Amino acid sequence: MFTKTSLVFFAAIATAFAAPTDSVFNAVANGSAVQNSDVSASVGSLWLNHAQDASCDKENTNVAAFYIKDGAAFLYAASATPQQLYIDRSGMGRGKIGYVTGAEPTPKNAETTGFAVSDDGKLTFDGEDSFFACPSGDSYAIWKQQFSEDCGAVTIDAKYTDSPVGCSYTQ
Repeated sequence: MFTKTSLVFFAAIATAFAAPTDSVFNAVANGSAVQNSDVSASVGSLWLNHAQDASCDKENTNVAAFYIKDGAAFLYAASATPQQLYIDRSGMGRGKIGYVTGAEPTPKNAETTGFAVSDDGKLTFDGEDSFFACPSGDSYAIWKQQFSEDCGAVTIDAKYTDSPVGCSYTQ
């Protein structure tokens, strides 16, 4: 079951490889301090309760849109250079979730495939739906691993949308 609020969790791809609109979704985080918070993208990271820094097709868009293709997750854009999500679970990366644009290389130990939406509508990575919201000022950065006691467990619900808003996000 999908929640009322939504978080769009896909990266932009070039027009020739545009995602079908029936596969684009908004995503919502569920967990104590961030219940029903929309996921946004800014400065190469995914956030909760954070103003989005992006150039979007619609003004005042503060939720990121996503799609998954062949296990890779992208931020949605109708026509822009693709922005692909990655997770770095190495000792140095500590579960960092970020995104890169176009031909920009991912960090050394970054993993770019393994994303999916489960039968019950949860975003997963390698079959696991657990993520962590770690405080950063008034916002929360989304990570795959808990690297601090301040980080709280969250799940991310995908809510499919017929009218996704495309954006190009800041690095």
